[in-house]
Amino acid sequence: MARHLKLLVQRWSSRVFSVEVDGAPRYFGVREQLRGEPVPPDVFSEVQKQDRCYSLLVCSGDRVTGDRFHWELRDRLQTQLPPGSGLRSMSSFIPDQKGSLLKGYFLQSRAGNSSLIEDILTDLEQRNPVLVCSYSQSEDGQQWTQCLWYQSEENRVRFCVVPSETPKHHPSVLNMINSDVFYSLQEACDVLKQCGDIIPETRSVLEMLPSSLDARRKPDFPVIVIEGLDATGKTTLTESLRDSLGATLLRSPPQCLSAWRGRFDREPPLIRRAFYAVGNYITAGQINQEASKSPVIVDRFWHSTAAYAIATAVTGPLSNLPHEGAEVYRWPGDLLQPSLVILLTLDPEERKRRLRSRGLMKTDEEEELDHNKLFRLRLDKNV
Repeated sequence: MARHLKLLVQRWSSRVFSVEVDGAPRYFGVREQLRGEPVPPDVFSEVQKQDRCYSLLVCSGDRVTGDRFHWELRDRLQTQLPPGSGLRSMSSFIPDQKGSLLKGYFLQSRAGNSSLIEDILTDLEQRNPVLVCSYSQSEDGQQWTQCLWYQSEENRVRFCVVPSETPKHHPSVLNMINSDVFYSLQEACDVLKQCGDIIPETRSVLEMLPSSLDARRKPDFPVIVIEGLDATGKTTLTESLRDSLGATLLRSPPQCLSAWRGRFDREPPLIRRAFYAVGNYITAGQINQEASKSPVIVDRFWHSTAAYAIATAVTGPLSNLPHEGAEVYRWPGDLLQPSLVILLTLDPEERKRRLRSRGLMKTDEEEELDHNKLFRLRLDKNV
């Protein structure tokens, strides 16, 4: 771990740090030496003079282990930290460099809480793959300093904290290929296989995959995908098309995975997205089989899986989303492509009224849709 951190810190001043404030990222950087007049970054603007700030970044070399630890760390911190710690999501990354993203959390201490918080963070760093930093301000409040804890206290590395321009890409954009959005069956299967010891259900999920998938084989009959949020009329339209065309109606995720959806919905994004990606390939196998006999209507497919993943991973305004034509929007090379895709939309208030009348259970993402207009707009833009 120490060697891994040493290599990481070698390019530390090239990194940008992002803290989520009111649903949008605020950025800052670090420098070995300050050039010019000190300017406190926005993220520290509301911190009181007697307060200190801290960050924890997950540095596991194994992405499945790291994602699970990061997912569970928030609950641990919320349980252990004193009230008023202001826990926020944060990340660190090298602009324009894929695979450089580190996820973590940012918090601050109130007067009198620093010792308790530092005891908690020291214990976490000693036992887990995390890099802890503390942030302190000068007497005049104009200069903030970042201190890396991975060394002994007398040898700890210190950097000057400086404002950073908004990067060209949101931190998640360059790191979502085969992480938030999967582009091959093998990549998704590899993630689930790594979870076999801790999530026994993954074995049953993988057994549902067809023995062979020929994505390049063109179906004999048309394949029509109907996309849209819950309660937008998909069921009415798909059933009407099935009856009028004499078609087979399929759904994604497929019915055979229903028993395990609740289990995987509780997992961190990497594992949850891999589960739903595999579901698309199971559906593709069913499409291949049925489209040799009749037209096929599919209630949701890869589009929904990708749209939810992107809208969840990319925070802030719509301009933070990947640009049109970006790699993240391309169709997976080994997944069957539909003949036609129809997207259904509906006024948000009417959709909520329909959901209430049905008494439907909601996923975390559906709950997010209800109270976060910006998330809904990001989702609509990606579907």
